[in-house]
Amino acid sequence: MHTQRAPIELHLRIRVKPGMRDAFLDFMREATPYYESDGQTRVCLLEDRSDPHCFIECMEYQSVEAYERGEQSVSNDPQMQTYLQRWRELLAQPPVVEVYKNTTADIQAPKPS
Repeated sequence: MHTQRAPIELHLRIRVKPGMRDAFLDFMREATPYYESDGQTRVCLLEDRSDPHCFIECMEYQSVEAYERGEQSVSNDPQMQTYLQRWRELLAQPPVVEVYKNTTADIQAPKPS
């Protein structure tokens, strides 16, 4: 059984400052409900098994429009800007930002008629 994936995923590859892992996780616990408050975005956090200071934050957007609204909130929403400033203060270096379009449907076999 396949779970339908979000059409747009934003991946933020980050390294947290030494000694700030717990503060980062606390921040994510606080910020995630806000990030997901539109009902169209889901946050997923992956931790590198060999380095507890390396993470990938995945923002899964249920539509292209939800992704575009999220991008607008980064520029225009004061609360989002406050969260982003706090988030950046926890990072050891700038994040690597990657945006993916899910094309799984393009490789799946057509269903029989």
